[in-house]
Amino acid sequence: MAFLWIVSCLAFVSAAYGCGTPTITPQMTGYARIVNGEEAVPHSWPWQVSLQQSNGFHFCGGSLINENWVVTAAHCNVRTYHRVIAGEHDKGYGSNEDVQILKPAKVFTHPQWNPRTISNDISLIKLASPARLGTNVSPVCLAESADVFAAGMNCVTSGWGLTRYNAPGTPNKLQQATLPLLSNEQCKKHWGSNISDVMICGGGDGATSCMGDSGGPLVCQKDNAWTLVGIVSWGSSRCSTTTPAVYARVTELRGWVDQILAAN
Repeated sequence: MAFLWIVSCLAFVSAAYGCGTPTITPQMTGYARIVNGEEAVPHSWPWQVSLQQSNGFHFCGGSLINENWVVTAAHCNVRTYHRVIAGEHDKGYGSNEDVQILKPAKVFTHPQWNPRTISNDISLIKLASPARLGTNVSPVCLAESADVFAAGMNCVTSGWGLTRYNAPGTPNKLQQATLPLLSNEQCKKHWGSNISDVMICGGGDGATSCMGDSGGPLVCQKDNAWTLVGIVSWGSSRCSTTTPAVYARVTELRGWVDQILAAN
């Protein structure tokens, strides 16, 4: 088991940019890296953020859920001296994108986060100043506690993670991959008792998340809006495309998210 290390909208989202509806339409060619994915249409996943060290090194992904908050994985170990980059597609030097460099004011990690079992792998980042919403930066919807996303449903994960487990570095351009969801019973055939109710699995069908994608989104469409169903958590140490990757299950964690946002 390996960490993927370098792997209803809330009422106060500004009305101009409803959640889960990118201005620039994503295009997927199905199971076309991520491993065995493809480059995303620039800015078609406008909630995707890059979590970077102060020197610009990308170590995890995250998702904007409103102008003040980003959700990521607890195992990313985000600190207030890290940087949250919004509106980025090409993280290479010399790309002239109008990115927003945001600072975390506070990081909240789930009180039941367990690094041994990788359960409750979620953190919330409160931004020191709000993101400016627009064409390239807008929030994703959050799955509701009662939502059901059925096994076999095709969903999409995105990130700047490795495109093969032994690649020398992460890709500069945001990658995406379409993945089928698995039931936890199906997933246990690969991962056994490591799979708990606070996890959801996707993939094992030709594409997968890898190191560097951690903390980033697994989104599914619900009522024509892209909805955050999973947070990239862990998977095969060799990023095997025949083994499902494991994501923190947002429906099980939504109650905690609401508590933190209401109290802060």
